[in-house]
Amino acid sequence: MDIKITKTTSPKTKPTGPLGFGKIFTDHMFVMEYTEGKGWHDAEIVPYQNLSLAPSAMVFHYGQEMFEGLKAYKGADGKTRLFRPEMNAKRTNASNERLCIPELPVEYFVEAVKAVVKVDEDWIPTEPGTSLYIRPFIIATDEFLGVAPSKTYKFIIILSPSGAYYASGLAPVGIWIEDEYVRAVKGGMGFAKTGGNYAASLIAQVKAHDDGYSQVLWLDGVERKYIEEVGAMNIFFKIDGKIVTPMLNGSILPGITRNSVIQLCKSWGLEVEERKISVDELLDAQKNGKLEEVFGTGTAAVISPVGKLRYCNDVMTINGGEIGPVSQKIYDSITGIQNGTVEDTFGWITEVK
Repeated sequence: MDIKITKTTSPKTKPTGPLGFGKIFTDHMFVMEYTEGKGWHDAEIVPYQNLSLAPSAMVFHYGQEMFEGLKAYKGADGKTRLFRPEMNAKRTNASNERLCIPELPVEYFVEAVKAVVKVDEDWIPTEPGTSLYIRPFIIATDEFLGVAPSKTYKFIIILSPSGAYYASGLAPVGIWIEDEYVRAVKGGMGFAKTGGNYAASLIAQVKAHDDGYSQVLWLDGVERKYIEEVGAMNIFFKIDGKIVTPMLNGSILPGITRNSVIQLCKSWGLEVEERKISVDELLDAQKNGKLEEVFGTGTAAVISPVGKLRYCNDVMTINGGEIGPVSQKIYDSITGIQNGTVEDTFGWITEVK
């Protein structure tokens, strides 16, 4: 892929102090166009800037868009690493297929990410727990108000130096198990990385925050009793020594960190079950002293221990409100692989050169 690079003549001042998450953006971005009959074309890296789109652009009216999230890490050895970017590329195309967006070749995705990260490599923070968050996304740009797939698209990548997703870092969070609203159903778009799924989650998120909880844990949209995923993460439970996570069923995002955690736990000899798990099973496990750990997994937070689960009038305190040993080991292992201090025996790292 031929990528034209135009560097900014007005570089921004690098941030100092706490970064937060997703609030600061680097000097450059990647942009590539798609036109029906021509394919993906005109790849370029340009100064970070506003987009110019017609008010009739289809993305505004019918939500035909997708996005991804991954990170770049700067190790103590000075090397820049990406964590399993080809998995993000493959998930991009799974989302694209569901949303009638043209396929983006995996090699284009990975090459584009590596190229824009290389240009803004000096923006990668090096403090513990920090990284360069990478947000690729595709939007429909046809100027048309009919309901149909667009014939033109933009593929864009922006970069954001970030700290911990949760201000509390690895401190266990409180999770609200939602009993009123639903997020997705099998046959819908729950498995796709698209904005509509997150818009659908906001009302419950607000309700949870108002009651002092950090995130929402969704139940299935049909029987309203099986655990699915957290608003920004997949979810895992350690029950009586076993690692249990909801099986992928078409309404759950196939998380890349989720996949990595499963592989890690199996490599350590832990028993891992991907299956249906009901909220009643969780309540019973808690009452019987078998619910040992709960943690979320995702690119943004990596591992987020859960110290409290609320369902209706029941509040479950997990592991005394402290991070569990398996959660800590997973976090240390994945972040170690990402920053180069733990050997990558799985072949998960791609270096940016």
